[in-house]
Amino acid sequence: MRLKLLLISIVLLAAILRLYRLANAPPSLYWDEASIGYNAYSIAQTLRDEHGEFLPLTRFIAFGDYKPPGYIYAAALSVKLFGPTEFVVRLPSAAAGTLLVLVSFYLARMLTGNAKLGLVTAALLAVSPWALQFSRGAFEANLATLFSSAGLYFFVRTIRTKTLASGISSAVFFALSLYTFNSHRVFVPAVIGALGLIYFREIWRSRGQWLVFLLALLLLLAPLIPHLLSREGQLRFYEVTWLNDLAPIELSNSRTAVDGNTWWSGLIHNRRIIFSQEFLKHYTDHFRAEFLFFSGDVNPRLSIQTVGEMYWLDLPLLLIGVFILVKKRRRAALVLLAWVVLSPVPAATARETPHALRILHILPSLQIVAAFGLLTFWKLDSFKKIRLLLVPIYGLFIIMYLHDYYVHYPKFYSSDWQYGYKEMVGFVSSLQDKYDHISVTDTLGRPYIYLLFYQKYPPEKYWANRQVRRDWYGFWYVDGFDKYTFGGPLPPGRSLIVSGPQPIPGNWQLLKSVTDPQGNTVFQISEKD
Repeated sequence: MRLKLLLISIVLLAAILRLYRLANAPPSLYWDEASIGYNAYSIAQTLRDEHGEFLPLTRFIAFGDYKPPGYIYAAALSVKLFGPTEFVVRLPSAAAGTLLVLVSFYLARMLTGNAKLGLVTAALLAVSPWALQFSRGAFEANLATLFSSAGLYFFVRTIRTKTLASGISSAVFFALSLYTFNSHRVFVPAVIGALGLIYFREIWRSRGQWLVFLLALLLLLAPLIPHLLSREGQLRFYEVTWLNDLAPIELSNSRTAVDGNTWWSGLIHNRRIIFSQEFLKHYTDHFRAEFLFFSGDVNPRLSIQTVGEMYWLDLPLLLIGVFILVKKRRRAALVLLAWVVLSPVPAATARETPHALRILHILPSLQIVAAFGLLTFWKLDSFKKIRLLLVPIYGLFIIMYLHDYYVHYPKFYSSDWQYGYKEMVGFVSSLQDKYDHISVTDTLGRPYIYLLFYQKYPPEKYWANRQVRRDWYGFWYVDGFDKYTFGGPLPPGRSLIVSGPQPIPGNWQLLKSVTDPQGNTVFQISEKD
């Protein structure tokens, strides 16, 4: 009974931390959230996406970035129930983050047989800056991490209980993660392969049951495989990867030429060696102390900049946990090792590293390791006085993080969340009937998606009057719809003009300035006869 009460308390705390002021902290929807929101609204209203495609199964075209469908369908359900708002668009991620805390308890307990360790894991994840950051925005990776963690739980449960239902559940959750975030399309197959090696004997003894698992997984992924092999399915990978850069090849050629193009220089300066070195650099970036414990991801949308992805107090706990796991040499240690080691592999092929979003699936493995460390430290009599300070010190770190998150972060990093669009759309919408034409600057991103989302613009009407073009890479650009245009010359007639912070011409009459929390001008709304 006490165990259940503690677990319920931890999950409730996780829910509060993820739901409190969800609509306005972060301070605005960034454009991917707005895209998810409008596509979810379109699906909820018409069963078609913003481009008019009926129930896309493997991807949503969106901006031409071909978003995985998992999160959009989850958001479509919440939009159908509650309507399109910032809170509702972010709700699936907040719910996923809360459920991940619950799953982490059961996963840690299943791996180790230790319920107390499961509780500590859940508690550490509930207050983790990494988990909180991505549970409070409409991040596909957060929902995918819930799915992959649940898949891992049911995989280990199948090993323990040998039940067919657990094996099929594992296949379903692993498949869902591949339909939800791109990085999981590399990570999950790698983890399944590692689990197959770790538990080979058990799997071989029940090979008929595991054949059902494999067939179920392949059946569920059958629609996705052709998409992954297509040009549009690989577009996002080629957009972010360094593997198609020519610099390593040019470096190899230049060094070989300096050495006189000898046979041995071709070995020493082989391009494959240079590519391997580049991969290792990007891979190890994700284990840098500055990233993990002190300042976090350099992208302000992925970190509040004043705290690492974990609290620095987690560092000694992780080190103790690693020592204990290696010393005990349990297979749980092998599972956690494989989980941690394989997590950065998809992200290591991208130009921007370290990247907190692309390795989010490393959670909650680090919390399980830290929980080992915390429980071990707590049992040491020689640190009895120090351990009594651990809880208040950890609590102080949490309070400092939450203060920065709710007070300073929205003020100093609002532009990274495209702050100002909601205010601009609200003002423009109240005046739009008075003007023949409305021109909106596109220098701050993709204004069309904010107009569609905040106006709850009917999808059928949008399909009928939009002006769009597609570039060679497959990206879609909206030049206008209805009386709105984005860039280009002003047509004759009475116009409402939304411009950036630059000075406006003398023949324009300024009606309103939209400012950010620091008082900087984001948009100027003017009229011209």
